[in-house]
Amino acid sequence: MTSTETLFRPFSYKGLTLKNRIVMAPMTRNMAPAGVPNGDNAAYYARRAAQDVGLILTEGTVIDRPASRNLPNIPFFHGKEALAGWKAVAEAVHEQGGKIAPQIWHTGSTRGGDWEPETPVESPSALVGPDDPRGVEMSEADIEATIKAFGQAAADAKANGFDTVEIHGAHGYLIDQFFWEGTNKRTDGWGGATLPERSRFAVEVVKAVRAAVGPDFPVIMRLSQWKQQDYTAKLAKTPAEMEAWLMPLKEAGVDIFHCSQRRFWEPEFPEIDGEGGLNFAGWAKKITGAPTISVGSVGLSGEFLAAFGGEGSKVTPLDNLVERMSKDEFDLIAVGRALLSDAQWVTKVKEGRSDELTGFDAKDLATLS
Repeated sequence: MTSTETLFRPFSYKGLTLKNRIVMAPMTRNMAPAGVPNGDNAAYYARRAAQDVGLILTEGTVIDRPASRNLPNIPFFHGKEALAGWKAVAEAVHEQGGKIAPQIWHTGSTRGGDWEPETPVESPSALVGPDDPRGVEMSEADIEATIKAFGQAAADAKANGFDTVEIHGAHGYLIDQFFWEGTNKRTDGWGGATLPERSRFAVEVVKAVRAAVGPDFPVIMRLSQWKQQDYTAKLAKTPAEMEAWLMPLKEAGVDIFHCSQRRFWEPEFPEIDGEGGLNFAGWAKKITGAPTISVGSVGLSGEFLAAFGGEGSKVTPLDNLVERMSKDEFDLIAVGRALLSDAQWVTKVKEGRSDELTGFDAKDLATLS
């Protein structure tokens, strides 16, 4: 069996010190009644911290904007009651020796099933996808208020004892809807023909977050090429386009890039470095020099959508992950579905108990086990 020792090296950057390189990926649970996390939410995260997860990234938790969530029990990251609930979550994780960051979020115009918020959803161009209208186009005042709300959420994260903060800029949600030419058709200063032009909103969000938390508090940003609206979408088609996208975000204040892809082992630009080439996180690190988190079906096999549709995911060896991390292709690895179904996943890997690992079971989405 391949040694997993490289996964358990400590990591330290800008005041964030982790016991190992394993991160719990953000996963929407939709189990915070009235938007307020409670003891069940705290216990759910604390169980993972007790089993040696290096850094816990919470489920997406939304900023203070009307219609900022697309499901009724997604947690708020604003308001006295919700923030008190999140403070208790952070304390529970710290009691187990863990580190934690909230993922601050705005779902934009995305759909969450049949549920509808009381006010219309908002997005750059009133589109949920290419040629798919929904909601209202954001005004200049809406955009400015949203940027401010991201900054306030980051300030609240720091004030309530979190160790770092992650901005959700991926997967076709609001920030990503500004990035994507398919959903950003604006002709003012918040749109444009190029990805750097359409990145202005994200850059201003990052600047607001950095100003709110100061120079020494780590800021993570999650990005993806793919969208829930189009799994084949690609914002940056070349390394040069990726550099033009990522460097302004780094200069604005991003410390760590969380690079989401559906399968971490797939190369980002195989036409350049082959089928075994660098993945998204590897290229992001090479281009920016910043630490990166990779993610995507770690320890699992099976089709992405089929798994969430109820089909189980088999356990696959970690050889490819270990090989990439031993070469420092990226710095941290986020584990999602495997860790959702098995709170002891990290401990089992560390102790070489691979025969006890279980695959993701979609039934676990219905509980906070």
